Amino acid sequence: MAEASRILRTTFIPTLSQNPSQNRAYLNQFYSPLIFKRTKTTIHTLRCSISTGETATKTSLNNSIPWGCDIDSLENASALQEWLSESGLPPQKMAIQRVDVGERGLVALNNIRKGEKLLFVPPSLFITAESEWSCPDAGKVLQQYNVPDWPLLATYLISEASLINSSRWNNYISALPRQPYSLLYWTRSELDRYLEASQIRERAIERINDVTGTYNDLRLRIFSKYPDLFPEEVFNMETFKWSFGILFSRLVRLPAMDGRVALVPWADMLNHSCEVETFLDYDKSSQGVVFTTDRAYEPGEQVFISYGRKSNGELLLSYGFVPREGTNPRDSVELSLSLGKSDRCYKEKLEALKKYGLSVSQCYPLQITGWPSELMAYAYLAVSPPSMNRQFEEMAAAASNKITSKKDIRYPEIEEDALQFILDACESSISKYSKFLQASGSMDLDVTNPKILNRKLFLKQLAVDLCTSEQRILFRAQYILRRRLRDIRSGELRALRIFDGFRKLFK
Repeated sequence: MAEASRILRTTFIPTLSQNPSQNRAYLNQFYSPLIFKRTKTTIHTLRCSISTGETATKTSLNNSIPWGCDIDSLENASALQEWLSESGLPPQKMAIQRVDVGERGLVALNNIRKGEKLLFVPPSLFITAESEWSCPDAGKVLQQYNVPDWPLLATYLISEASLINSSRWNNYISALPRQPYSLLYWTRSELDRYLEASQIRERAIERINDVTGTYNDLRLRIFSKYPDLFPEEVFNMETFKWSFGILFSRLVRLPAMDGRVALVPWADMLNHSCEVETFLDYDKSSQGVVFTTDRAYEPGEQVFISYGRKSNGELLLSYGFVPREGTNPRDSVELSLSLGKSDRCYKEKLEALKKYGLSVSQCYPLQITGWPSELMAYAYLAVSPPSMNRQFEEMAAAASNKITSKKDIRYPEIEEDALQFILDACESSISKYSKFLQASGSMDLDVTNPKILNRKLFLKQLAVDLCTSEQRILFRAQYILRRRLRDIRSGELRALRIFDGFRKLFK
């Protein structure tokens, strides 16, 4: 649980592509493979090496993670709670239990009032980029290579996990899921098969490629030079997939601590609900991470927080679940728009887009309530005739949200064409969703292993839930667009009839 998508841009890689719309800030979560600054400094004394025997199974050979637990397991919950209490966590009004939403979560032990502060996890229990390493030399190497927070934390988690009982964090890591719910764990064929209609497929592929690229950079520039500290049997693609899955789903940004990112044990056992607005933050008066309830809870009820204002696609991407259809007021679907290559002004329009950091194809979020003004600006640019070439830059600037005026631009003379352009894109997307949803009922899963069959059925159901919710938004946009086009055309028809009447009158 985390607001990872809001923090990657500033804490992981500084050179990201610019987002064309503030309304689409949630899309700013992708990053380029890590590029390290070279350093002439070397560490001469290496006193710590990672065991690759019983404490660290060769994950690259069997594709399994030797630490953590099953996603719904409570086997390590009591040990975690006991360790947290001994380490400074005050008495809690909640306990870890199996729940209907999220497999396991925090459940109220007593009556909890609305407006009550809970948790109070002290900073000594945070895992941050400044945390002390059980293997100090490994931490020194990464620091001297100026490794940014995200890959540093991913490596830290693996290092601590591989040390088992020698790590201070053993009880916490033992309670983490062995395989986090995340699209990082979907194969390319599964993404192609189940998410072919959704733009989330492209984002998942990009995220997987970026995690892979980050690991390869670390391996090439650091791990291969210090094999005693970073043996491949422990630090490999499978363990990095695990550690990044943990970070994407559990890392939290703390605004009151100047946006510091941290793993906060115990707090990260809270599940998300679209019906609550409360979130985690550091409370300076109590000196701990807290949240304030925005509703009352009875004993035995699961207590929720919000992971942020995220679409169903985003929640699937990082957390591996899709809320029930119609329950997420922040849900959206990405609509892809592109310039036509046959456009007589294609070159000029493309130059205008590039000037403002946009490309020939852009994705914009549609919500049940409408769409951002940037989408309309892009549509204006796409349908504008050569006679409007002086407005191309203004349209491109508005499509990128870099226009100085806050007022939405309008071009009444091409509004009908722009709305039809958006409608055509909507209906093209609706067709893809309909094709997938119709085929999903008879989709041959082609597996005989019961465990694999259950996984395939689970993934298919997630995809069906996501595509149903996204298609619902597209249908709503289609309805609005058709109604607006009908109003424009009926108004034009009335005007023509009035004009024709006047012309006959004065003959």
